[in-house]
Amino acid sequence: MARGNLRILLGAAPGAGKTFAMLEEGRRLAGEGFDVVVGAVSLRGRADTAELLDGLELCPKRRPDGANEQADVDVPALIARHPALVLVDDYAAVGEGGGRWEQIEELLQAGMDVISTLDIRNVESLSDAVRRVTGVEEANTVPDAAVRRADQIELIDASPELLRQRLADGKIYRTREEADAALAGDFRTGTLAALRELALLWLAERVDAGLPDYRDPARVRDGWPAREKIVVGVDSRAQDQVLVRRAARMLTAAAGGELHVVHVRASTDGRGPESGKDLELLRRLTAELGGVFHSVGGQDVGPTLVDFARSISATQIIIGSPTRRPLFNRRRTVAAAVMRDAGSIDVHLIIHFSGSPGRQGRTPPRLGRRREIPAFALAVALPPFLQFVLDLLPHNQLSTDMLVHLTGIVGVALLGGLWPAVAAAVVAGLIVNYYSVRPVGSLSVIDPENVLALLIFVLVAVAVSLVVDRSAKLSKEAHIAGAEAAVLGELSRRAVAEGNSIPAFLDQVREQFQATGAGLWTRYESGPGRTARWELQEFSGERRPVDVAEADTVEQLDGDRMLTLNGKELSQDERRLLAAFGAHLLAMVQREELSASQRENLRLAEGNTMRTSILRAVSHDLRTPLAGIKLASSSLRDKSIAFGPAEQEELLATIEHGADRLDRLVSNLLDMSRITADAVAPLLRPVYWTDVVGEALRGTASGRLRVLLPDNMPPVDADPGMLERVIANLVENALKYAPESDVVIAGAVGGAGSARIGDVPASELSIVDHGSGIPPEKVLAMFRPFQRADDTTPGTGIGLGLAVAKGFTEAMGGVLLAEPTPGGGLTMVVRLPLSTGIAPEPDVRGRHGSSADR
Repeated sequence: MARGNLRILLGAAPGAGKTFAMLEEGRRLAGEGFDVVVGAVSLRGRADTAELLDGLELCPKRRPDGANEQADVDVPALIARHPALVLVDDYAAVGEGGGRWEQIEELLQAGMDVISTLDIRNVESLSDAVRRVTGVEEANTVPDAAVRRADQIELIDASPELLRQRLADGKIYRTREEADAALAGDFRTGTLAALRELALLWLAERVDAGLPDYRDPARVRDGWPAREKIVVGVDSRAQDQVLVRRAARMLTAAAGGELHVVHVRASTDGRGPESGKDLELLRRLTAELGGVFHSVGGQDVGPTLVDFARSISATQIIIGSPTRRPLFNRRRTVAAAVMRDAGSIDVHLIIHFSGSPGRQGRTPPRLGRRREIPAFALAVALPPFLQFVLDLLPHNQLSTDMLVHLTGIVGVALLGGLWPAVAAAVVAGLIVNYYSVRPVGSLSVIDPENVLALLIFVLVAVAVSLVVDRSAKLSKEAHIAGAEAAVLGELSRRAVAEGNSIPAFLDQVREQFQATGAGLWTRYESGPGRTARWELQEFSGERRPVDVAEADTVEQLDGDRMLTLNGKELSQDERRLLAAFGAHLLAMVQREELSASQRENLRLAEGNTMRTSILRAVSHDLRTPLAGIKLASSSLRDKSIAFGPAEQEELLATIEHGADRLDRLVSNLLDMSRITADAVAPLLRPVYWTDVVGEALRGTASGRLRVLLPDNMPPVDADPGMLERVIANLVENALKYAPESDVVIAGAVGGAGSARIGDVPASELSIVDHGSGIPPEKVLAMFRPFQRADDTTPGTGIGLGLAVAKGFTEAMGGVLLAEPTPGGGLTMVVRLPLSTGIAPEPDVRGRHGSSADR
């Protein structure tokens, strides 16, 4: 059976008209003879939308109302009915049968077409962006894959002004209170405009992504200008930043345009190793300008760049050209290929380089004086030796002499490169002319053919020398590149496997280059005139330098950092490798800065959460006991009312209860702030469980408490005041969330096989209840600040009791555990190390003292 078609009506916010448009389309198709059934619809009290249901069949056969309009889709009934089209509202809804989009998938697999509705805020990949816009995290989101499966997505657009007018007219929410809250929240003009732009951009990206699905089968090669897309072809050189900035300026006038910076690694390119530092600078600049950096491979730079531009439907290509114009220039060749193959894509050739073409500042590697000097000597000595050998052998062909000498010239080129081979060619030409060309023994030539032969011999010798010299240099360059790649590969492997720090990385740099010291310097600005100075941030080596001028080699990482080496001056090849090390070091520094920034942002976010929760507590949990105290105290002061002794006692008890509640709440807030600020300093001393339990339960008048502590429980090292707070919070929590069961406080005597904290013997106190318990996956969240078992239940506190208990327990060197109670419920276990000091005599009259700030 063929899969049905899915059509989604997308809107930026509630009230855009998605449900109205869905029902209108259903009525139109039903009028044309299609079998249309309404599977689920959410009216939200809108009379004009409800009128559209007239004449449409519902399955199940009931009109939606406020009680059931969000009910699950009856998939079995719809499959049994099997209409041609099913209207299912709210693609992101979640019910007992799972996500509505999953239920719709079952209908599609059964061969039925479906029309559904979706808000842009319910798309999973946009949840972070929506949260930044609205400040609220959506509970129900749909995976992007489920949305992309739609055969058609249609935007139901409405301006922010129209949506606010509909809200004010009561066409979106039922009550005036809901409408007023929405006008001050999600339905602010700026919020609606941002959501609308998000919906338009998301839909435009999906349409853009669908273009290749049509163009490839239709063999359309030229790009279609759906939006401005600029491709910048760059080399691995810092000067290409000019091209990237020029492209960014060109995009400023094109809203929604895209910048793609492309570096092509071509297999036919004869260049040497690329500059990793310059490529990293280009990547960073591209990211700062809002673009995307691509590194692609291909046989030729020009065709590869054009193919990439076509693949993303680019509208413009920007490439650079040097100001100098030598006969053979790689960039001019690339530019010619791009302009030849670009077709309808505009090509901009930017002339901006003042230096030499090709690899800026890069010269081919020399073979070295150790090879060149012997090669020059061989160029002078080898031709006479070969002629001496030829004279000993019987022969009478000039070609034989030339081939033998040409072989010697190739050998000289292999040893020393071009110029020794040219010298050998000149010497060999003179010797051949003198000994083998008539008249023999003279440099004069009688036969014109011999003149041509000698000239061709010298030219061929020079040409062969050029080829051999180029091959030898490329071989050396490849060897250098291979060594550098091996070093960088080992560097990356150690960084991943060992998580190298900056000091450890500097140790590697120092060892690699055999230097006496390696340092990372950072530039700071200070003083009235903002004088810049360089300070040593990290160093590896024997003698720590005091000034950057002491360095023998300096590698600038960026405007504010540099890598220095002491005791070693580097060659050009070594400096190239040092630049690669510098790029890696810069990435490590930026990664550490990013991690620090993330930690700081997390700390700020936690602080904001705490402030928000405190405000929520002030708005309810503080005002509630204050209201009771004020009411009871004002009643007692009212002279017009005569209260009896029992009534006065009740009012005073109300005041006392409210004051106790306020005391606990404020104490928890202060304790949590101390724990968060790492300002908890317990005064540990030997403490008996029986002493602190008695003090902790003072004032807790509950007949459901049972204390079962052995008489011989050993003392533990703890702060008495803090331990009382821990036990009091745990008992209060147990009584609160297990209202129909007894709460048992039990202890275990230390000894062989008893509990331990690491290798330290410990003693345990357990608070056991038989309430509803807590799921295992929520145990960790239970200890976080401002967490409650049921946040919708008023009057249960602000959720700090367990967080304070855990913080105090850990500050005293113990652990607080949560375990399920057999038969149902929760058991909280306080585990503290056994005391190693001299325990005081148990004091049945009260605790021995406390350092806790009450």
